[in-house]
Amino acid sequence: MTDERVFAYMVGTAGSGKSTLTGAFREWFNLKGLDAIVVNLDPGAESLPYTPDVDIRDWVSLKKVMEEFDLGPNGAQIVCADMMALNAKDLKESIESFKTEYVLLDTPGQIELFVFREAGSFIVSYLNPQRSMVAYLLDPVLTKTASGFVTQLLLSLTTRFRLGVPVVNLFSKCDLLSKDDKRVIENWSSLDEQLYNKITMEKASVYRELSEQLMFLLQHFGESISPILVSSKDYLGMEDLYNSLQMYFKAGEDTLSD
Repeated sequence: MTDERVFAYMVGTAGSGKSTLTGAFREWFNLKGLDAIVVNLDPGAESLPYTPDVDIRDWVSLKKVMEEFDLGPNGAQIVCADMMALNAKDLKESIESFKTEYVLLDTPGQIELFVFREAGSFIVSYLNPQRSMVAYLLDPVLTKTASGFVTQLLLSLTTRFRLGVPVVNLFSKCDLLSKDDKRVIENWSSLDEQLYNKITMEKASVYRELSEQLMFLLQHFGESISPILVSSKDYLGMEDLYNSLQMYFKAGEDTLSD
């Protein structure tokens, strides 16, 4: 069973809705009669919208690190991020104590603590990189401008580069977007001339060459795949996310359809 587990990491900027989506995705699994466990990887989480099956706070406590090392919250978060790697063995053993095919991992609120610290890539590699995928949450508030949209895709691409596993892009909290916003963002997802023209309008002409290079970079690395629109309120997009996991790791054997 262990070698067949699929690990889905929820990654995104602070406030993008990672914890809420993690809980909602597990609820969706339950509604479909499927099994999944939830792992909290945020040592500083004060409250969570779900009850974790495995919790990094059982081994690493932000509050205790602050007290022991006389650190502020930011410094303590960095120490905790590195301490997660030291507890990777306990984390793995705890996960393997559950008989489940899907492991949903909620990463720290600040993306840099997991993606840019070595501890994040170490944990992914230690648990099982061949069976891991990142669900990258694009914050709708940050994607309403063309430059913000491109910046989010660049962070997604950086996440793929840093963690070395496949990434599926999600537009989180899409219930906050109007129909017009959704239509514009879906058009931008093709990375066509319309997006480029919009970027150059937002930025001064001095950035035109940089805009061209960024667009070429995204197109070259295949970031033109349309992100999945998801909402934790009504489970919109959950089936598409599940099917993405199935298509990549199980060749579509158990994909769901209406």
